Amino acid sequence: MKTMKQICAAAAAAAVLLTAGCTNGNTESGTPAAEQNPAADTSAAEAENAAPTVHNAIPSDTLYVRKVEGMPDDFALGCDISSVISLENAGVKFYDYNGEENDLFDTLAQSGVNYIRVRIWNDPFDGSGNGYGGGNCDIETACKIGKRAADAGLKLLADFHYSDFWADPSKQMCPKAWEGMEIEEKKEALYEYTKDCLTKLKEAGADVGMVQLGNETNGKMSGEKIWMSIYYLMDAGSRAVREILPEALVAVHFTNPESTDNMLNYASKLEYYKLDYDVFATSYYPYWHGTLDNLTSVLKQVNEKYGKKVMVAETSYAYTLEDGDGSGNSIGDVVNYEKPYPFTVQGQSRELRDIVEAVVNTGDCGIGVFWWEPAWLPVPGETWEERSALWEQYGAGWASSYSAEYDPDDAGVYYGGSSWENQAMFDFSGKPLESLKTWGLVRTGNDAPIVPDAIKDSELTVKLGEQINLPAKAAAIYSDGSEREIDVEWEPADLDAMTNGEPQTYTIKGTAGGMETVCRVAMVDANYAVNYSFEDEDRSMWEIENINDKTTQIDYQKKALDAVTGEYALHFWGENGTEFRAMQNVTDIPAGTYSLTASVQGGDGGDEQDIYIFAAVNGDLGMMQSASTELSGYANWQHPKVYNIVVPEGGTVTIGAYVKAGKGSWGTIDDFLLNPQKGTGDDIPDDASGDIPDEE
Repeated sequence: MKTMKQICAAAAAAAVLLTAGCTNGNTESGTPAAEQNPAADTSAAEAENAAPTVHNAIPSDTLYVRKVEGMPDDFALGCDISSVISLENAGVKFYDYNGEENDLFDTLAQSGVNYIRVRIWNDPFDGSGNGYGGGNCDIETACKIGKRAADAGLKLLADFHYSDFWADPSKQMCPKAWEGMEIEEKKEALYEYTKDCLTKLKEAGADVGMVQLGNETNGKMSGEKIWMSIYYLMDAGSRAVREILPEALVAVHFTNPESTDNMLNYASKLEYYKLDYDVFATSYYPYWHGTLDNLTSVLKQVNEKYGKKVMVAETSYAYTLEDGDGSGNSIGDVVNYEKPYPFTVQGQSRELRDIVEAVVNTGDCGIGVFWWEPAWLPVPGETWEERSALWEQYGAGWASSYSAEYDPDDAGVYYGGSSWENQAMFDFSGKPLESLKTWGLVRTGNDAPIVPDAIKDSELTVKLGEQINLPAKAAAIYSDGSEREIDVEWEPADLDAMTNGEPQTYTIKGTAGGMETVCRVAMVDANYAVNYSFEDEDRSMWEIENINDKTTQIDYQKKALDAVTGEYALHFWGENGTEFRAMQNVTDIPAGTYSLTASVQGGDGGDEQDIYIFAAVNGDLGMMQSASTELSGYANWQHPKVYNIVVPEGGTVTIGAYVKAGKGSWGTIDDFLLNPQKGTGDDIPDDASGDIPDEE
């Protein structure tokens, strides 16, 4: 293995960071920031200092990594390890690939990492000096991390949250010391605070290459909620960076890149106010944030319109669903998120490699990718009580009980340990995973044998009373991302009892290629709605009427997180309000009594929503039966149900939904279920016959 001196020997040129098409912080159209602020005019030596160092790659016998073509030498490959000091104080140890105890910073550098990101909170302590947790990330902690990073040849990204604790899109709390300040006083306080922190980092020996002004500031920052005030704060921070560290890049950070319009709106706001900054950064977690193609597209558009460098400031992916400390994880067994890669070490590696490629594909202006907390591991302890004592004492969990002083409704209630250890790049004992080598191998590639890495789960939907035929094969995901069908053997299960029972989902375990898999068998009532979940490409049975062309968008959206089952749902959005009707005529339905259910979610409906599902027998819309519902928030699914739909022999049933809501209303409709009605008397509500709404 090479020594650290050998590994860090090659200094990267900064020319690529400053290539044509990536302007350096324009503050007026066509006018470089340096001309308006002499402190921002970096010399060639300072620019070289701003570029990260290139490190060598460590080969792997098991990890398959495709080389990322066209990757600049000075591309930032970074890790946020803000919790490391608290973890080490709590007794967590880190090791190298030979199983020897090793400094975390050296192991990261040897693996190809060239940048460290550290969050900075103003005052993460209560009145008695007890830390809020999450690493107790004050400036003194950041200085220690910055010094150790520099000693390992790593540059530093200083991530100012401008809060005393976690800042994200839903939470941008003002620091205690700034409470009650008017914006003029607050921006001056932020300016002086930033100058002081950067001076301390510089004096501590940290090699600060980039400074981030706020964390995931989607329209809020330090308690401010209007863009002019947010600009004032960001401008104060930018001026402080240009004054103290003129060679450092100034970054802003947003999230939810799946919403292209919102991301471009953030960039346009900063352009409108002429903020002096260099890098437009986003978080990208594949569980929630859309496709990689969309990520590349959004970042390219920001560069093309506003001339900014772009990067991913946060990403991660789980390599297991195991919980290492009993505190529960952000990504766990309840699957309410996208899963584009297997939860394996190889899957984690592929996610990192593909995100690096997505940023590189933006062109010269794509400057880096940072993994969030790849070393946030469980603290020692055999019991919850032992681990909890360490979380409380050293701040090694995501939040301590002391955080209730500052954040009583969230952290003060749900405090505990790490929620991220299954997304780390070290196992629970501190030994590096093979996926950690990906940082270096993205530059060279690694041709390990292509082998099965995971088996996809199987899904079946079967009507009660029908035969259950378990699949003979399952989809194997190979280490290069390809898929192939292989034989699967299922454990014995009482299939007759399932088909003759009640509606329920059963999980049957199996084995394929030596790996475990499952088949989820959903036993459902007979459903006479055709293409009830919009999954089939032929949707001609559905008639969509955009009444008075009021609704801006009505489409069949492919997004599993916005669907009840499958991947598709009927999506709508109305800039000036929505009003539409979706319906189909159901024929060939046996005579009998039926119920109709659908699922609706969304928001911004306003005070005068008129939303209902309906059923009408033999086309008599004047006698339709309906059940009202409302838009009550994202993923807050409502399931209105119409009872006692009596269908005669040879009858036809018109089923559907009507939506009328206010400006900006949005949502999805999914899973129309026209089922034979079961139960009588107490099983059915008193108003089961449904309302007959007024004619439109």
